[in-house]
Amino acid sequence: MKMFSEERRKRIIDYLTKHNRATVKELAEILNVSTVTLRADLNYLESEGLLQRTHGGATLIEPRNEVSHTTSFSVRERTNQAEKRAIGKVAADMVSTGQCIILDASSTCLEMARCLVTQPKRLTILTNGVVTAMELRENPQFTVILIGGILRLGSVAIEGTLGTHILNEINVDVMFTSARGFVYHDGLTDFNVYEVDLKKAMAASAHKLVALLDHTKLGRSSIASFATPQDIDTIITDSGADEEDIRKLQQMGIEVIVA
Repeated sequence: MKMFSEERRKRIIDYLTKHNRATVKELAEILNVSTVTLRADLNYLESEGLLQRTHGGATLIEPRNEVSHTTSFSVRERTNQAEKRAIGKVAADMVSTGQCIILDASSTCLEMARCLVTQPKRLTILTNGVVTAMELRENPQFTVILIGGILRLGSVAIEGTLGTHILNEINVDVMFTSARGFVYHDGLTDFNVYEVDLKKAMAASAHKLVALLDHTKLGRSSIASFATPQDIDTIITDSGADEEDIRKLQQMGIEVIVA
């Protein structure tokens, strides 16, 4: 059976995670693709910073210390911060008392949490964001549930699907999520394949999906998709979004709110 590029790239990362290195020939044989196709996948993954090409193969890039992950999130948190803050406020105002919602571990959802925590609403909130959970716990009317899984060195996000059983036991109204990017053929995409698996499960458990995307993420793609355009009910973006993009999203049946 033919494998899509997203699945191939995920399997490449999975293989390198277990074996640390691999040759082009062995990966091509495992995935049953040509070496030309395999090299194209490796080049893409290298451009995303997920592996390093070597002579005749590739090795996995692992974070070497706590600073690498922490700095990465700190940089993302400060990038387009005004836009994220405006998007987060609009998203927080959409939430009604009594609801059960999910927030992912993104820096945009963290801005939403900072707005939400000041509001007098009774909520149940699930999240895979460690910093987000710490922020939300300050409101005594919130029941905050941190989804279980793997916490890697220096990371601020729970990864993996170990704790997803909780999603089958709770009726989730809305999931609020961000992404590395959004493209029309793949939908919401991200670079961490292990967090993507969890995001897929979280999105599938919610009755409604709201994407928080500043304008720089529209048209940007990454390694793995966790929600198709058809899965998305609403996109909240900022005034920097291209009008043509907004029209196209609306034509696809997605509600677009400009913060």
